[in-house]
Amino acid sequence: MEVSPNAVPPVCRVIDYGKFIYERAKKEREAKRAQTKIEVKEIRLRPKTNEAHRGFKVEDARRWLLQGNKVRVTIKFRGREMDYPEIALEDLKEIAEALADVSTVEQAPQMEGRTMLVVLAPNKSVVKKKEKGEQPEGRTQPKVEKETEAAE
Repeated sequence: MEVSPNAVPPVCRVIDYGKFIYERAKKEREAKRAQTKIEVKEIRLRPKTNEAHRGFKVEDARRWLLQGNKVRVTIKFRGREMDYPEIALEDLKEIAEALADVSTVEQAPQMEGRTMLVVLAPNKSVVKKKEKGEQPEGRTQPKVEKETEAAE
């Protein structure tokens, strides 16, 4: 096998080809295992979706973003709702603003047929803090009382 073809004279090494193929396949498997798969989760809304329902959908999106997934927010139009795309655009902007602390807008709001969508990607800093085990800003863990103190 040729190790360094640009050297003068070229450097070659005699190796077991079967062992070489095995080692290369092993490295590829390790690299594949180390890759992080980014899922794209989706929340679907309508222009008439009220604040309360949108609120818990946004909390689901926040949880997914903190897990490192991308989120696609889709607003579907039916009938005459198509005449008022500015309502959906305002909703998408509010959702993106509500999730601004944990995400960035990867794809700006755009119309695709009868749907308007925006894609949000997690912030790098939030994902890094998650890997370190730290709590991201703005989110606190609930306090848990120690059972030993309650028993005394």
